Amino acid sequence: MIKILFICHGNICRSTMAESVMTHLVKQKKLESAFYINSAATSREEIGNPPHYGTVNKLREVKIPLIPHRAVQMTAQDYAAYDYLIGMDTANIRNMTRIAGGDSESKIYKLLTFAGSGRDVADPWYTGDFDTTYKDIMEGCDGLLQHILEHDQLN
Repeated sequence: MIKILFICHGNICRSTMAESVMTHLVKQKKLESAFYINSAATSREEIGNPPHYGTVNKLREVKIPLIPHRAVQMTAQDYAAYDYLIGMDTANIRNMTRIAGGDSESKIYKLLTFAGSGRDVADPWYTGDFDTTYKDIMEGCDGLLQHILEHDQLN
């Protein structure tokens, strides 16, 4: 089983959107049993809160089911538990590496690297632009799924 943890600052906008998008893409390929997908925050600011209404509305608009979720914070134990820890931006990557105590197994990635870009996923908390965030996340999740299908053994 491939275990993926999507991570952003608060775990209410980008990482929850990525969790729902990736779950949807995996289900379309009928690979649900081969994946465990979750999301978390690097901060404690939104712990316990549901996904942001902008994320909920955008997923509804594109007909992708929202995965029910309450914000949680990433822990050092998550590093051992997951195969891929996917951050949305450079600040997330820095904080994820700090929380994990390093990245000795090279499991920490920025999402858009899987789409051939070093860009950060647009943060709708500041911009209100959930369309651009969705586009970034879809590109990154498509690329991540392709990477996994090409490089990982799926049982």
